[in-house]
Amino acid sequence: MKLSKSMSMFAAVTVVAMSVTACSSGSKPAETTKPAETAAAGDATAATAASPAAGGTAELKPEAGAKLKIWDSKDERAFTDEMIKEFTAKYNVPVELEELAPPNVVTRLQTDGPTGLAADVMIFPHDHVGRAVAGELLLPNDVFGDVTKKENTESAIQGISYENVLFGYPRAAETYALYYNKDLVKEAPKSFDDVIAFSKTFNKDGKYGIMWETGNFYFNYPFIASSGGYLFGKNGTDKNDIGINNDGAVASMKVYASLKQVLPVKSADITADIKRGKFTGGEVAMDINGPWELAGYKKALGDKLGVADIPTIAGKPAVSFSGIKAWYVSSFTKYPNAAKLFARFASTKDAQLKLNKLVGSVPTNKDAQNDPQIKNDPYVSGFVGQFNHSVPMPSIPEMNNVWAPAGAALTEVWDNGKDPKTVLDNAVTQIKDLNNGAKK
Repeated sequence: MKLSKSMSMFAAVTVVAMSVTACSSGSKPAETTKPAETAAAGDATAATAASPAAGGTAELKPEAGAKLKIWDSKDERAFTDEMIKEFTAKYNVPVELEELAPPNVVTRLQTDGPTGLAADVMIFPHDHVGRAVAGELLLPNDVFGDVTKKENTESAIQGISYENVLFGYPRAAETYALYYNKDLVKEAPKSFDDVIAFSKTFNKDGKYGIMWETGNFYFNYPFIASSGGYLFGKNGTDKNDIGINNDGAVASMKVYASLKQVLPVKSADITADIKRGKFTGGEVAMDINGPWELAGYKKALGDKLGVADIPTIAGKPAVSFSGIKAWYVSSFTKYPNAAKLFARFASTKDAQLKLNKLVGSVPTNKDAQNDPQIKNDPYVSGFVGQFNHSVPMPSIPEMNNVWAPAGAALTEVWDNGKDPKTVLDNAVTQIKDLNNGAKK
């Protein structure tokens, strides 16, 4: 999924959709959907097994007559279609897939859940978890919680939990790294000073040494965090402690501003589609992007494609956002057992390796990460180094208030040459104002 694109789409392209506030406490799930009540009803095919903590061998059983609807993006449909086929063959539960862009899922669940039109299981960026939990839209990952925590990385579990309660079933990790064309760039640059030097020799007739979405806060977090800036304090949980305008952030943003000299293109004119076409066509030598582009880039460039850490910023390793793509179970589902079974089934080691094979994703499952399929892949393993310098995107509801002010600040610096400190101060004020008025 394009996290990204879910995870970028956590961004400028979806700012309007993501500016919707969390649903009110009036939109609550139907009481009949609660799993405890389903079991209490005495359904002969309901859960009868214990929690699968010991290796996940004991399982729930789907409810009689269960059928599921899944929300997932079109970008990874080949994987989801395969999971549906295998799940139905094993559990005899029909599953319908409806394509929906992950950044729009929580808003749709908020409106469609009470009417019975929502999906039972869905994918959305982990930074929306807080808003979904505040709206009482999700069931916890309880039955499979222990085995999920045992099998997956700590950062993955942190990303899909809220207030120490696990809600997600992780299937892939995401951050972004530096793609480069080896025919054009013999060796990946170590610093953005190197990027500028190379670009001055390469730029000509619409060709650029590097291109990335300069107005998208998701991709530009390294220009905040690498020298000591941060979004929210206390590991992303303190909405009142905002550090995108501290001295470290301003120092990194000065590097960001300096790059306009080798990429003299307005932010609005750098879209994912434009950038993709230029990179695969040899008009751009380097691209900062995520693993969702890997399959297409490999097809276009073959052995010419390289993946490396994002260049250092002001002498510091580039600190990117990381995100977790995960399945979640709707609190409105009529079939919580079947829904939890599907979420577990489609997030195991084998499922994550299959997803990697189909789209080049990065597993969160620790055994999958150590599988030769991953360790011997020069592209996927190329993202590992950058993951070591990433931080999980905050998942508190106030994350929704960040995108528009932060994106506007980037545009003011990039397009209009405004002072980074001034525009970042203004962005912090706007975010705090939104936070103070946000519904919980």
